[in-house]
Amino acid sequence: MKQLAKRVIVIGLDGAGNMIDQARTPNIEAALSGGFITYSAQTVLPTISGECWGSMFHGVKPELHGLNNEKAETNKYPVDSPYPSFLRIVKEADPTAVIASFSAWKPINDGIIEEGVATYVSNVYADKHLVTEVAEFADKHSDFKAMFIQFDGIDGAGHNFGYGSPLYLEVIEETDGFVGSILDTLRAKDLLEESLIILLADHGGGGEDPRNHGSDHPKDATIFWGCAGPNVSDAAVAEPVLIEDTAAVVAKALGLEAPDAWSGKVPAGLFKETVE
Repeated sequence: MKQLAKRVIVIGLDGAGNMIDQARTPNIEAALSGGFITYSAQTVLPTISGECWGSMFHGVKPELHGLNNEKAETNKYPVDSPYPSFLRIVKEADPTAVIASFSAWKPINDGIIEEGVATYVSNVYADKHLVTEVAEFADKHSDFKAMFIQFDGIDGAGHNFGYGSPLYLEVIEETDGFVGSILDTLRAKDLLEESLIILLADHGGGGEDPRNHGSDHPKDATIFWGCAGPNVSDAAVAEPVLIEDTAAVVAKALGLEAPDAWSGKVPAGLFKETVE
């Protein structure tokens, strides 16, 4: 399978749902310019971080990967699971591949990603520290193959102030600034031109409860999902895009075969037909 991008960068905005279009996000807009974005992608049920990030990484619904918040906080995801994460697929294809995972929500690195898969793992306690962590990593590892970055402040603002509230939207805008700083750093090191960038939320909120999520209400279950980079089409794709499709998109971009066990698929029309 032809490799479409030299590296993949996945940036997750926890709890952002599809509400980034209600805030000023010039950096996210610039990052996805010329690529594809939808505000009607669908996450999994229940709309809880463990289940949602689990599906994004492992390409299947929660009833198959079995993850929830409690399991992610207390147990490492089994390395022999038939539903591998996309990071494990990258590592198995090339054991020398440099892989990084930066997260402000510790269970992602502790329990959702398999042990030993990521070359570099960093858990931070405030989103702003991700900017420094990524910059320091990029100084030493310009040859990385895959990078995941998760921001957690938006979800915290939703729980504290209400999803869609003015203070919640302020945190989205602040997070957009962090995203811009990270992308500026990578751009300055010539690490963006051949990179596939995926930006998405794991879930929304404010459906049945203004300060919570977990239901099947559209406000909880509808997310934004965007992709830009080499060979990405700006044409419409068959919708809805599903969060579990993310894993298949990463594999496709890096020229890797997606496991048969994954239910997630590359959205039709996402990549230009001329590269098939």
